[in-house]
Amino acid sequence: MSELVFLLEEESAKAMLAGLLPKIIPNGIEVRFLVFEGKQDMEKQLVRKVRAYRNEAARFVVLRDQDANQDCKAVKAKLTSLCTGAGRPDALIRIACRELESFYLADLAAAEQGLGLSGLVRHQGNQKYRRPDYLGSPCKELEGLTKGQYQKVGGSRAIGPRLDPENGRSDSFRNLVSGIRSVAAELATWK
Repeated sequence: MSELVFLLEEESAKAMLAGLLPKIIPNGIEVRFLVFEGKQDMEKQLVRKVRAYRNEAARFVVLRDQDANQDCKAVKAKLTSLCTGAGRPDALIRIACRELESFYLADLAAAEQGLGLSGLVRHQGNQKYRRPDYLGSPCKELEGLTKGQYQKVGGSRAIGPRLDPENGRSDSFRNLVSGIRSVAAELATWK
C-alpha cells in the first residue's frame, strides 16, 4: 500500500497539512501523521518510530521549524542523520524557515479567508510579507497582524485548506510543496 507518513514537531503542522495535502497529492495515496510534542521529543523518538513502522512501501516526510538563531543546514543535517540511522535515508526533510507561520504570512489571502478577517491582503505588498522566511518570529508577527485572532492549531486548521500551493513568497513553503509532490508522484507509480 502506498503511504506517505509525515513526522511533525507539533499539532499545528498536522492541521495545516490536512487542509493542504488534498490539493497536491493524488487520490489513492494513504496519508498518516506522527505528531511529536516539540523538537526535542521529535529528535528523541524519531529513530524508534521510523524503525517500528512496518509498511516497507511507506515514504517519510519530516517537517520541523527552524526557529530563530538556528542554522537551517545544521537542523536538516541532524534530521537526515536520524532518518539514515533509522534505515530511511530516502526520507524527505523539510524545514519551515523560522516557523510554520511564515507560510501563512506569505499567503495573507488564505489567512484572511481562513480566519474570517478583512484587510490582511493589503499588507501582502509590504517588504516583510513578500519574503516572510526572513522574519525573526513569524508567529508573533501573525498574532499582531490579526490582533490576536490567530491561534496555532485552530488557525492552521482554518488557513491550511486555503493556502495556494503555487505561492512562491516563502521558499521553504515552495520547497515543501515541490518535495511532497515529487514523493507522491513516485508513490503513485508503485501502484
